[in-house]
Amino acid sequence: MNKIKRIALIVGGTLSVALGVVGIFLPVLPTTPFLLLAAVCYARSSKRFLDRLLANRWCGGYIRNYREGRGIPLQQKALTITLLWLTIGSTTGFAVSIWWVRLVLLGIAVAVTIHLLRIKTFRPAPAISSLTDVADARERHVAITGTDR
Repeated sequence: MNKIKRIALIVGGTLSVALGVVGIFLPVLPTTPFLLLAAVCYARSSKRFLDRLLANRWCGGYIRNYREGRGIPLQQKALTITLLWLTIGSTTGFAVSIWWVRLVLLGIAVAVTIHLLRIKTFRPAPAISSLTDVADARERHVAITGTDR
């Protein structure tokens, strides 16, 4: 890859991360598409930047789960949809007086809601928390497979 294209992808990825972070605090600005775009830009230009993004404690797991097809946790889906409708609802109710702009905003909210609902819901596997749980898991494994390994 030539140097100019690589630099452009790194700059684009960095701008996408910045917009994604702003989107965390401004519900009108979407976070997920910008973070996913940043991951794509970094994947094509810089392994170091991609690794740092995926290792980030706030958004790394979120991006990994989405990219690997595991989905979005139910709590994040619910919070996102709630904030989306509160923001769009207050904007259409109090800030916008033009009927067709209201209609466009409501259409966007419906489309984003449908998209979020169609994304698989991530449910992490329960952690084994004690030796009793380990023993129970081993007994179930032996009962199912007939082997102790």
